[in-house]
Amino acid sequence: MCCAASARCVFLQFNQQCDWASKPTACYEESVDYRVIGAQAVSKVGGLACLIRSVASFSINSPHTGASQPAAVPAAALTVEDVAMLARMQARGQHISLTLKMSAVLTTTTAVGHNVVAEITGSELPHEVVLESGHLDSWDVGQGAMDDGGGMAISWMALAALRSLGLRPRRTLRLVLWSCEEFGGVGAQQYFDAHQKEASNMSIVMESDMGVFAAQGLQLTASPAATAIVTQIGQLLRRINATAVTPGGDGTDIAPWMSAGVPGASLLNHNERYFWFHHSDGDTMSVLNSDDVDRCAAVWAVHAYTIANLAAMLPR
Repeated sequence: MCCAASARCVFLQFNQQCDWASKPTACYEESVDYRVIGAQAVSKVGGLACLIRSVASFSINSPHTGASQPAAVPAAALTVEDVAMLARMQARGQHISLTLKMSAVLTTTTAVGHNVVAEITGSELPHEVVLESGHLDSWDVGQGAMDDGGGMAISWMALAALRSLGLRPRRTLRLVLWSCEEFGGVGAQQYFDAHQKEASNMSIVMESDMGVFAAQGLQLTASPAATAIVTQIGQLLRRINATAVTPGGDGTDIAPWMSAGVPGASLLNHNERYFWFHHSDGDTMSVLNSDDVDRCAAVWAVHAYTIANLAAMLPR
């Protein structure tokens, strides 16, 4: 942490460190609190502003953004390159003076948003559901193509492909594109509040929000019996080498359902570069590879359809 001061601290800069090379995704969870609650900590010690090192594994001189808890001081992210420069200046004993100009404002105005819901109604057990999803919103920097355009795309493509093939499973396949995930999963929570009585009829909830790079399979949080079944299903994807079923399936939008005991899954893919682009100007269509997207959609479709077509719901 750097502090430039005369009589008192003018700004606090968090230069958080993590070994992104060995932990290309885990470092995000270890570092993101500086963005989320850093400004509140700065306000408590009398600072005027909070600046953080962008929570990113790689930088193209583009700051990363994201949610931050409201505080009495402004908060901003600096590029990794600029933070490194300031750290070198401080190490040389140089006096650092910054001028901060921001146009962002915090308002209490609310707006109406909508989840998008589509489904293939089950042929025999329409009240039992397999849910797959991604989220609609993205940050204003970049295009949100990866976060979470890719997750939305494979969820939509999976249902579209099954419908075009005339495949209708025993249970209902439901697609939900969540609203307002980036500000705390507002759309998903409201959906859960309205439908939580259906939890006992949910076989599995699936969310893709960690990239659609080269497909590997699924991450799954479920009972050992359910895991054994899904692992068998994964073998159907041998031709595209995406058979893995590993622990760890979760997601902001499906978390309420998982807390209610519903098995949860997320896409497993080679996403080591995810935090290169996440929440930055780099999140553009050029990040996505159409072949990767197609294979990820295949993983999504095969698992969703087969689980929806089982003789019984996945065991809890």
